[in-house]
Amino acid sequence: MKFLIIGNMNAITYKEVFPLKKENKLWFGPSIHSGDREFEVPDSYPLKAAGYRIDDAGKKYIRVKGVRWFTNLSHKKRNENIILFRDYHGHEKDYPKYDTYDAIEVSKVVNIPKDYDGVMGVPITFMDKYNPKQFKILGIDRYIKDNPNYGKRFKLSGKECYARILIKRK
Repeated sequence: MKFLIIGNMNAITYKEVFPLKKENKLWFGPSIHSGDREFEVPDSYPLKAAGYRIDDAGKKYIRVKGVRWFTNLSHKKRNENIILFRDYHGHEKDYPKYDTYDAIEVSKVVNIPKDYDGVMGVPITFMDKYNPKQFKILGIDRYIKDNPNYGKRFKLSGKECYARILIKRK
């Protein structure tokens, strides 16, 4: 069964959803721009959102951040390689290791090093660019089996990180 669902990108971190991503049964659809989406709301809806507008006809719209398409429909962008141009070797200080897990922190997808073969923790925005032929998804920080603090996020210098996808280059 083919599907196309719109939802918040953070849903990819849910224990029930992430395995579908890891097993290549679900992926993000292509996004032309950031994950912000505009939705029309009823006239009675209070405009308390950070981003909203009223058009010339008086219709109200709010902007919702982090919205993505979840799908199993094939699309060209899913098979495009991420162009890697950063070096790990000689720049190790830019890639700290987690306090209790043997992986390096990569704070932005654009910073994934081209010369590192170990485990990397990347932001969930990686899923927008993920190509299953280029990278292997090992798990998500909280629910990876060998996390000594299973159920908890990774930490850097004692400070908890936002959700991290654990990957390895193929």
